[in-house]
Amino acid sequence: MTDIFAFGLGVARYSDGGTMLDCFYPRPLLKPAGELAQIIAELPTGTSEINSDRAQKLDQVYGGGLISKKLIESTQHLVAVRLEEDTAIASTAEAYLKLHLLSHRLCLPNSLNLDGIFAHLPNIAWTSAGPIAVEELPDAIAQAHIDNTQLEVFAVDKFPKMVNYVVPAGVRIADASRIRLGAYLGDGTTVMHEGFVNFNAGALGPNMVEGRISQGVTLGSGSDLGGSASTMGTLSGGGNIKISIGENCLIGANAGTGIPLGDRCTIEAGLYITAGMGVSLVDEQGTVLGSVKARELAGKSDMLFIRDSQNGNIICRTNRKAIELNDQLHKHN
Repeated sequence: MTDIFAFGLGVARYSDGGTMLDCFYPRPLLKPAGELAQIIAELPTGTSEINSDRAQKLDQVYGGGLISKKLIESTQHLVAVRLEEDTAIASTAEAYLKLHLLSHRLCLPNSLNLDGIFAHLPNIAWTSAGPIAVEELPDAIAQAHIDNTQLEVFAVDKFPKMVNYVVPAGVRIADASRIRLGAYLGDGTTVMHEGFVNFNAGALGPNMVEGRISQGVTLGSGSDLGGSASTMGTLSGGGNIKISIGENCLIGANAGTGIPLGDRCTIEAGLYITAGMGVSLVDEQGTVLGSVKARELAGKSDMLFIRDSQNGNIICRTNRKAIELNDQLHKHN
């Protein structure tokens, strides 16, 4: 039998014109096995619509909870997605399955092939009446006025709020509109009102997030992202470099980083570290070790980034074990 990479049994919603708007998977599966995998293997590869009898059989073999009986009975739009490999996204249903895999904590950020996701996610008006195709929104607003009701439009975007589909256990979210579906929030994570977590990004938990975690960025266990702090994502100028912050780090208020950081690193409030920035290295005894571009410190641990209050120069205080003394560190003496 062919191995199955991922499977989702979900409920899709469509526009009046027949475009799939979204797809909800109560219990997405990664690498299903046993009898359930055998039944899934009978389904077509990719996205297919299935009837209620097949959905009930899948749920029974799983042991219940794959999809609720009420969802099976209340909809005509049951969708199954069977992925044999983690290939580029080929449909809206596949895009939503991979976003669910991330928010259900089944896959870590940057571990899935998300090529094609923007092409297969339609731009949608997310409203108090659910998703509405943008071209159908004027009629929906007019109908609300005719009915003497109010249609609230919360956003016009490709990505919905995570909590409308997935609420991971053990998290606190002060403003749900700032967490996109496809975000990974680990157990014990708190996202305050100004915190933001993009899709394919996350806090591995436990974390305090008061700033921005951009697409592709991960925040390690025990690390805090201060108020209005930010991280440079691959969609916002980071190129192909994946920015990550290790464990037990502190990024101060209004600070940020454009380089990966190891464990136990601190960036003082208001300081944004970019790859081409010149940094003076100072060890625990105050001895100047040299001057480097910040990119040469990428991934290192036990670093404290501060500014010289007299001249504004950027200083990295560290210990000699954290920074290997080699020719690269002395090129800019």
